[in-house]
Amino acid sequence: MATSLGANTYNRQNWEDSDFPILCQTCLGENPYIRMTKEKYGKECKICARPFTVFRWCPGVRMRFKKTEVCQTCSKMKNVCQTCLLDLEYGLPIQVRDTGLSVKDDVPKSDVNKEYYTQNMEREIANSDGTRPVGALGKAPSSSDMLLKLARTTPYYKRNRPHICSFWVKGECRRGEECPYRHEKPTDPDDPLADQNIKDRYYGINDPVADKLLKRASTMPRLDTPDDKSITTLYIGGLGDTITDSELRSQAARGREREKDGVTESGMRLEPVPGLPGALPPPPVSEDDTSANYFNLGPNSAPAVLNLGIPPPPGVAMPPPPGFGPPMFHSMDAIAPPMPPPMGMRLPGQVHYPSQDPQRMGAHAGRHGGT
Repeated sequence: MATSLGANTYNRQNWEDSDFPILCQTCLGENPYIRMTKEKYGKECKICARPFTVFRWCPGVRMRFKKTEVCQTCSKMKNVCQTCLLDLEYGLPIQVRDTGLSVKDDVPKSDVNKEYYTQNMEREIANSDGTRPVGALGKAPSSSDMLLKLARTTPYYKRNRPHICSFWVKGECRRGEECPYRHEKPTDPDDPLADQNIKDRYYGINDPVADKLLKRASTMPRLDTPDDKSITTLYIGGLGDTITDSELRSQAARGREREKDGVTESGMRLEPVPGLPGALPPPPVSEDDTSANYFNLGPNSAPAVLNLGIPPPPGVAMPPPPGFGPPMFHSMDAIAPPMPPPMGMRLPGQVHYPSQDPQRMGAHAGRHGGT
């Protein structure tokens, strides 16, 4: 039984007021334009019994309205959705996640101990960056093979369907297609999945959904690492049903013997040497390619060399490239003719073309007295 507001000042001082809920993609729905109502201190949290902001929305067409069930502090402590109480990262119940990560998080259940534990968790959440879980879950390993196999990779929107119409089961529903509930046959009442409790889901105790998933994980095939580290595995895929195991073994043994004894090619015995393949030789050049003269150059003409030197500092004019006349505008200042840069100062990674000269073709004509 919860204590009264007058006797418990801690609850009154820590009522939660939030602007947006913490939800998973399945509970939020596939419609990006949903309408959501917000009610401050609308209900008390079903775990810590503190008033919090309640959000209510419809995830899609022919879906039931959903609302937040626990406060954001309880949601952050377990890293779960505020509505379905499933893990936000894997989409699995808390009991399955804690079993896969070997986490034992004993949350107190009495009123005073629960308030003290929640107060410490709120202080730890305020001091964190908000991207990592807190408590024992934050110290757990990042992932588990079992969780990666059981995790749901896509949203399961069928979970948002309406409940089964009890009047239709009795044969007394008269609303027909206008009935907002489902007209389907219910499951077996003796099914353990028919009896679920939100507190058992949160504390990870006696959860029938978690027990079903853990039984499935125990029957899944698994590969154990052999004690002999020299054992390796060769995977061969993409074969049909016509290839048998004996044929694969015979081909593997034949290839092993060939690698061991070497290969004979043109009467010469080649022995394979492990290592990286060498560079391929350049393709042979024909006589037609060597005699091609596309620019009508003479036999004694020197090849053109690009200027790989460093550009001159500002204020010093660059000599015109070969093949171009003198610049249109001459500087009025007495500037010594620039010297070509020495060969030792050329940078191999920089190539300068005549079009990159900022003083070429009157680019700075106004500075030299032009109109």
